[in-house]
Amino acid sequence: MRIEPREEILEIWRSIVAYAVPPGDTVGEWNWDGRLVRNSISDAELLLSILYPASFTTVFRLSRPDETQEDIRAALSGLGDEFEIPRRLVEVLIRHIQEYDGADGPVFSGGSYFLSAAEGTEPTEAQQQMDMTDSCSMSVTLMLSAIAFARDYRTAVRSAETLKRLELLEELASRRLTAAMVGLLRGFVVNIFSPESPEGLALIRTLNQTGDAPRRITDDLYNRLTDVRASFRDVTAGFTSDTEELDNRNRLFEVGWTWGIAQDAPEVENVPSLTAQRKGVAHAAPILYFTINALDGIADLFSTRTARLSLLNEEQQRLAAALRLRWEITQRYWAVIATYGEGKWPLEDQPWRTNDRRVSDHFTLLVSSIVLSALENRPANDPPTRDDLGRVLRVLREAGQRGRVTRRAEDDAVAVGLHRPGTLIPLPSSDDLGGPLLAWELSDYSALLYKCALRLSSLVQNQELRDDAVAFADEVWAHLDGRRMESKLGGGLWDDPGQVYPMLGGTEDRPSWYYTERIVECLVAAANHIGTVVAPSSDLLRRARELLGEAERRFDQELLGTPVGVTGDLRAELDRVRSRLNRCREIVSASPGTSMGLSMSALEALDKLEVARRRADRGAG
Repeated sequence: MRIEPREEILEIWRSIVAYAVPPGDTVGEWNWDGRLVRNSISDAELLLSILYPASFTTVFRLSRPDETQEDIRAALSGLGDEFEIPRRLVEVLIRHIQEYDGADGPVFSGGSYFLSAAEGTEPTEAQQQMDMTDSCSMSVTLMLSAIAFARDYRTAVRSAETLKRLELLEELASRRLTAAMVGLLRGFVVNIFSPESPEGLALIRTLNQTGDAPRRITDDLYNRLTDVRASFRDVTAGFTSDTEELDNRNRLFEVGWTWGIAQDAPEVENVPSLTAQRKGVAHAAPILYFTINALDGIADLFSTRTARLSLLNEEQQRLAAALRLRWEITQRYWAVIATYGEGKWPLEDQPWRTNDRRVSDHFTLLVSSIVLSALENRPANDPPTRDDLGRVLRVLREAGQRGRVTRRAEDDAVAVGLHRPGTLIPLPSSDDLGGPLLAWELSDYSALLYKCALRLSSLVQNQELRDDAVAFADEVWAHLDGRRMESKLGGGLWDDPGQVYPMLGGTEDRPSWYYTERIVECLVAAANHIGTVVAPSSDLLRRARELLGEAERRFDQELLGTPVGVTGDLRAELDRVRSRLNRCREIVSASPGTSMGLSMSALEALDKLEVARRRADRGAG
């Protein structure tokens, strides 16, 4: 890969500290505002831009001062030395959590991220305080990272005062984590409708890639979703939708997360750590963008890291089990919808159309993300096929061209509009508290495309297809790298699309934490991709073993012609060759390419010995 994740992450850290951290700050009074006034989501995005790499990759660990490497310490030197850095992070995490802790519990408001869908109006203060699915999802990831950070840091400190602050951080983070999980439970919805309704006609149109009769599509989909419908019997906490209609063959449905706490969502019972659960406002129909974000956050609850470090208490484990069931239901549903049929997938019919009849290439990438997640979670004995992975790569390539990421934009206003202002999503029922109907802006098209490309690259075992996927990812990164800000304030951060789309005009002078955090996620994915073990091809393995066999035969022949007890340079060289061949035997199955290099080195040394021996024989004759 062309990208160097370590260098890029450290550059982002350096830029964040230069922008956000006042000199001498010791209590977390950061410059939280980015392009917009701070809110619970942007705060979490800023913090995750530092804590996500430190939590999900051991090379960037900050909680063990004695293990902090010099280049990492230098990048964060604005926070102090390697001992001060983790202490400062503890304080800023505490301040963040306390900032969004209201009289009736943790707050997950959208704040300045809410936009008015009606020109000339602004969201009211009450609307800005509405709970958001995005905030709950981001908080799950951030609070898990904060708890893991606090526990790891505790093993490296002796100060009673620092230990007390760590105890407070873990207590606050655990409480906010529980509240975020409850929020996600209460934002999960199912929307049931008839095939003749506008939603039904839209869904059948998406699925019907072969011109079949609508009734046949309805019946076939009913059969394909049998296990999904059956799973709803176990969905109870924070959920009261009447799912009996799901067993009606004359009904279709969609499942996922709405934009906030759903209207009429009941309180989740048996959560004694929460004193109150706010009334829901969001219309009880899933929205694709919020569904994907919820899935990403929930996946962190049952990750290997969460289980290994025992990050969840007993109450949270029960909530996590309920969320995992919803995660599995949603994954299965959308995987069936996106890849329905025996021929062309609905996903391949770009751009994607939602059931509320909205069309966007951005939606194509969101659905691609779910398909990739489904492929990642296939059983070990049923890995994704090369054909399936190749089809997803073709979808991503076309999305890159349609979004003018890997193709010149010229004056394509529609494609450029994906990047600024982005895709606007109406938030149904957001005007129920008074004020205008609100909307949400999606502008991370290129970052999402890059993340999908990296996930695909990590799944591919075929070397040729993997090379194609990596080459495509490199193309997308070249585009993203060109969007890095160059202003005095936010230089080194994201996002300035005008750098690659001159027709947009203007230059951004303040960073978007929304976009920067997504770039950091991509860089962590790139770092993990580099560490992915790829099964070698049978041809490469065969050639490596053949080469090793030849080297071993030549070595045996050389030993046969060497007098017993010989010493000096000849014995030293033979010992070196023996060592190389022993190493080759150890690694030939896992690293045949490296084994081939060592075998060739051994053969070269053996050939030099043979040439030297022949010259000596001719001289003696």
